[in-house]
Amino acid sequence: MKAIVLKEQGGVENFTFESVSVPTIKDDEVLIKVRAVSINPADAIVRENKSVSWIFGEESSLILGWDVSGQIVQKGAKVIDMQIGDDIFGVLRHPYIGRTYAEFVAAPASQLAIKPKNSTYEEAAATSLAALTALQPIQKVGIKKNDRVFITAAGGGVGHFAVQFAKYFGAHVTALASSSKKDFVMSLGADEFIDYQLGPFENTLKKDMDLVIEAVKSDGHIMRSMEVVKPGGSLISLWSNITEEENLKAKSLNINAFYNMVSFNGQDMKFVAKLLEEGKLVPHISKVFSWKDIAKAHLEIEKGHTQGKIVIIMD
Repeated sequence: MKAIVLKEQGGVENFTFESVSVPTIKDDEVLIKVRAVSINPADAIVRENKSVSWIFGEESSLILGWDVSGQIVQKGAKVIDMQIGDDIFGVLRHPYIGRTYAEFVAAPASQLAIKPKNSTYEEAAATSLAALTALQPIQKVGIKKNDRVFITAAGGGVGHFAVQFAKYFGAHVTALASSSKKDFVMSLGADEFIDYQLGPFENTLKKDMDLVIEAVKSDGHIMRSMEVVKPGGSLISLWSNITEEENLKAKSLNINAFYNMVSFNGQDMKFVAKLLEEGKLVPHISKVFSWKDIAKAHLEIEKGHTQGKIVIIMD
């Protein structure tokens, strides 16, 4: 089968296109003919940063990717709720690599959901890792109707899903993004918008947020976001662990600040599939690339200003 392989971790020039063996499935797995994958900022980090090489496990060929959408072409003996020919999508094996940048991928059936008929392969692939990254911590804090929620980087891959999930659960959403994304973010259902380019948001907002979803990867941003959380509220960091300094500040403010690492979860994917089918969750795809343009896709995600998601078609 064809696959996008890294010669070694580093720049996009290390991507190669090779023929590798079709993976063998276990009894609880299915073999997927990959139709689309989505690119996340974490893909670029893993591609470049050798300090996270453990993510590849013991695999000899370095194949990236967690998100996948495609069709089942083979299934293991213990797989009973999915059939050959089913269209599926999901997040595979995170934080270990799912190896989805390939023509075929072996996947535990428990990590997948049936793709809604009203969603394309591209839309389903886009609504995988980024969607769970937003959904899982929101569920963890027990978001309630009328909670006041502040979402940073609200126009990005994770942020645009966070806005939609928060509104689904009945929250009042204040979104932070650049002015160029205002119309987009408001169209997702945000109640209020703040342009981060106009000055410190912590000087504009009252300290009355029940929850902050911190999706900005920037030194000092978590400390600033804590300023708008009310006592007893929560701050979720989606990028990095809470430092000792940040933890001390959180305690002094009587707020719950924590890092949440997304994990594969078939039940969560089924919930996402339900919302997609009902039209209550809509992925925004800013650009679609051919698999042969994987280097261009990675360079695009590295700019850090993507509106919504970037998708690769495995044509």
